[in-house]
Amino acid sequence: MPVLERPHVRFHESFLAARREWVGEHQPGAGLRGSDDPVSPDGFAAWVDRLLAEERHVDGPGLVTCTYRWIVDDARYLGSISLRHELTPFLFDEGGHIGYGLRPSARGRGLGSWALRRMLVQARNRRMGTVLVTCDDDNIASSRTIEACGGVLEDIRRNEVGRVYRRYWIALD
Repeated sequence: MPVLERPHVRFHESFLAARREWVGEHQPGAGLRGSDDPVSPDGFAAWVDRLLAEERHVDGPGLVTCTYRWIVDDARYLGSISLRHELTPFLFDEGGHIGYGLRPSARGRGLGSWALRRMLVQARNRRMGTVLVTCDDDNIASSRTIEACGGVLEDIRRNEVGRVYRRYWIALD
Protein backbone atom coordinates (compact mmCIF):
# COMPACT_ATOMS: atom_id res chain seq x y z
CA MET A 1 0.00 0.00 0.00
CA PRO A 2 1.50 3.39 -0.97
CA VAL A 3 2.33 6.06 1.59
CA LEU A 4 3.75 9.57 1.51
CA GLU A 5 7.13 9.57 3.26
CA ARG A 6 9.61 12.26 4.08
CA PRO A 7 12.67 11.92 1.83
CA HIS A 8 15.16 9.44 3.28
CA VAL A 9 18.46 7.89 2.21
CA ARG A 10 17.03 4.37 2.52
CA PHE A 11 15.30 4.95 -0.85
CA HIS A 12 18.55 5.61 -2.74
CA GLU A 13 18.69 2.43 -4.82
CA SER A 14 14.99 2.56 -5.61
CA PHE A 15 15.26 6.23 -6.57
CA LEU A 16 18.10 5.40 -8.96
CA ALA A 17 15.97 2.67 -10.58
CA ALA A 18 13.13 5.17 -10.98
CA ARG A 19 15.52 7.76 -12.41
CA ARG A 20 16.57 5.29 -15.11
CA GLU A 21 12.89 4.97 -16.09
CA TRP A 22 12.55 8.73 -16.52
CA VAL A 23 15.16 8.60 -19.32
CA GLY A 24 16.13 12.26 -19.12
CA GLU A 25 12.65 13.64 -18.41
CA HIS A 26 12.25 16.38 -15.84
CA GLN A 27 11.06 14.92 -12.52
CA PRO A 28 8.34 17.31 -11.31
CA GLY A 29 8.01 17.62 -7.55
CA ALA A 30 11.40 16.07 -6.84
CA GLY A 31 13.22 19.30 -6.01
CA LEU A 32 16.25 18.29 -8.07
CA ARG A 33 18.57 21.11 -9.09
CA GLY A 34 21.44 21.04 -11.55
CA SER A 35 23.96 21.13 -8.72
CA ASP A 36 22.48 18.05 -6.99
CA ASP A 37 24.21 14.68 -7.22
CA PRO A 38 21.54 12.07 -6.50
CA VAL A 39 23.71 9.25 -7.88
CA SER A 40 26.52 9.00 -5.31
CA PRO A 41 25.53 8.00 -1.76
CA ASP A 42 27.01 11.19 -0.29
CA GLY A 43 25.38 13.36 -2.94
CA PHE A 44 22.04 11.66 -2.41
CA ALA A 45 22.30 12.20 1.36
CA ALA A 46 23.11 15.88 0.82
CA TRP A 47 20.12 16.25 -1.51
CA VAL A 48 17.81 14.56 1.03
CA ASP A 49 19.14 16.85 3.79
CA ARG A 50 18.46 19.91 1.62
CA LEU A 51 14.90 18.79 0.85
CA LEU A 52 14.16 18.30 4.54
CA ALA A 53 15.72 21.65 5.48
CA GLU A 54 13.64 23.49 2.88
CA GLU A 55 10.51 22.84 4.94
CA ARG A 56 11.85 25.41 7.41
CA HIS A 57 14.24 27.70 5.56
CA VAL A 58 15.67 28.43 2.11
CA ASP A 59 18.51 30.64 0.97
CA GLY A 60 18.53 32.11 -2.48
CA PRO A 61 16.54 34.31 -4.81
CA GLY A 62 13.34 32.83 -6.15
CA LEU A 63 13.27 29.99 -3.61
CA VAL A 64 10.44 29.35 -1.15
CA THR A 65 9.99 26.94 1.73
CA CYS A 66 8.56 23.67 0.52
CA THR A 67 7.29 20.36 1.88
CA TYR A 68 8.58 17.37 -0.11
CA ARG A 69 7.08 13.93 0.18
CA TRP A 70 7.99 10.76 -1.63
CA ILE A 71 5.36 8.33 -2.87
CA VAL A 72 6.61 4.91 -1.80
CA ASP A 73 5.29 1.39 -1.56
CA ASP A 74 7.35 -0.65 0.92
CA ALA A 75 10.92 0.21 -0.06
CA ARG A 76 10.04 1.18 -3.65
CA TYR A 77 10.22 4.84 -4.64
CA LEU A 78 7.29 5.57 -6.98
CA GLY A 79 7.51 9.34 -7.30
CA SER A 80 7.43 12.63 -5.46
CA ILE A 81 5.13 15.51 -4.66
CA SER A 82 5.96 18.94 -3.30
CA LEU A 83 3.98 21.74 -1.69
CA ARG A 84 5.48 25.21 -2.05
CA HIS A 85 4.39 27.28 0.92
CA GLU A 86 4.10 30.53 -1.05
CA LEU A 87 4.28 31.77 -4.62
CA THR A 88 6.97 33.88 -6.25
CA PRO A 89 6.01 35.69 -9.47
CA PHE A 90 7.38 32.73 -11.48
CA LEU A 91 5.50 30.18 -9.37
CA PHE A 92 2.30 32.24 -9.64
CA ASP A 93 2.61 32.39 -13.39
CA GLU A 94 3.98 28.98 -14.26
CA GLY A 95 5.06 26.67 -11.42
CA GLY A 96 2.19 26.62 -8.92
CA HIS A 97 2.04 25.50 -5.30
CA ILE A 98 2.16 21.77 -5.99
CA GLY A 99 4.34 19.73 -8.30
CA TYR A 100 4.31 15.96 -8.65
CA GLY A 101 5.69 13.22 -10.80
CA LEU A 102 5.49 9.43 -10.96
CA ARG A 103 8.01 7.04 -12.40
CA PRO A 104 6.66 5.66 -15.69
CA SER A 105 6.04 2.14 -14.31
CA ALA A 106 3.83 3.60 -11.54
CA ARG A 107 1.57 5.65 -13.81
CA GLY A 108 -2.01 4.85 -14.71
CA ARG A 109 -2.95 3.44 -11.28
CA GLY A 110 -4.47 6.53 -9.65
CA LEU A 111 -1.38 7.28 -7.56
CA GLY A 112 -1.22 10.89 -8.77
CA SER A 113 -4.74 11.64 -7.56
CA TRP A 114 -4.11 9.75 -4.34
CA ALA A 115 -0.92 11.75 -3.62
CA LEU A 116 -2.43 15.08 -4.65
CA ARG A 117 -5.41 14.59 -2.33
CA ARG A 118 -3.05 13.89 0.57
CA MET A 119 -0.92 16.92 -0.19
CA LEU A 120 -4.07 19.06 -0.30
CA VAL A 121 -4.60 18.03 3.33
CA GLN A 122 -1.12 19.39 4.08
CA ALA A 123 -2.05 22.65 2.33
CA ARG A 124 -5.28 22.85 4.33
CA ASN A 125 -3.31 22.29 7.55
CA ARG A 126 -1.10 25.25 6.55
CA ARG A 127 -4.31 27.29 6.24
CA MET A 128 -3.90 27.87 2.54
CA GLY A 129 -7.31 28.82 1.10
CA THR A 130 -6.53 27.83 -2.47
CA VAL A 131 -3.62 26.24 -4.28
CA LEU A 132 -2.39 26.60 -7.83
CA VAL A 133 -1.43 23.46 -9.74
CA THR A 134 -0.09 23.56 -13.29
CA CYS A 135 0.63 20.97 -15.95
CA ASP A 136 1.69 20.87 -19.57
CA ASP A 137 -1.26 21.36 -21.91
CA ASP A 138 -0.62 18.02 -23.62
CA ASN A 139 -0.40 16.07 -20.34
CA ILE A 140 -3.95 14.70 -20.37
CA ALA A 141 -3.33 12.35 -17.42
CA SER A 142 -2.17 15.21 -15.20
CA SER A 143 -5.08 17.41 -16.31
CA ARG A 144 -7.50 14.65 -15.32
CA THR A 145 -5.72 14.14 -12.01
CA ILE A 146 -5.93 17.82 -11.11
CA GLU A 147 -9.59 18.03 -12.19
CA ALA A 148 -10.46 14.89 -10.20
CA CYS A 149 -9.06 16.64 -7.12
CA GLY A 150 -11.20 19.74 -7.60
CA GLY A 151 -9.00 21.75 -9.95
CA VAL A 152 -10.76 24.49 -11.89
CA LEU A 153 -9.00 25.61 -15.05
CA GLU A 154 -8.19 29.31 -14.98
CA ASP A 155 -6.34 29.55 -18.28
CA ILE A 156 -3.85 28.09 -20.72
CA ARG A 157 -0.60 30.01 -21.24
CA ARG A 158 2.55 29.89 -23.32
CA ASN A 159 5.90 30.85 -21.77
CA GLU A 160 8.81 32.58 -23.52
CA VAL A 161 10.36 29.26 -24.66
CA GLY A 162 7.08 27.97 -26.11
CA ARG A 163 5.88 25.67 -23.30
CA VAL A 164 2.08 25.59 -23.28
CA TYR A 165 0.63 24.85 -19.85
CA ARG A 166 -2.62 24.83 -17.92
CA ARG A 167 -3.19 26.65 -14.64
CA TYR A 168 -5.72 25.18 -12.20
CA TRP A 169 -6.91 26.49 -8.83
CA ILE A 170 -8.15 24.14 -6.13
CA ALA A 171 -10.24 25.62 -3.31
CA LEU A 172 -9.52 24.04 0.06
CA ASP A 173 -12.59 25.27 1.97
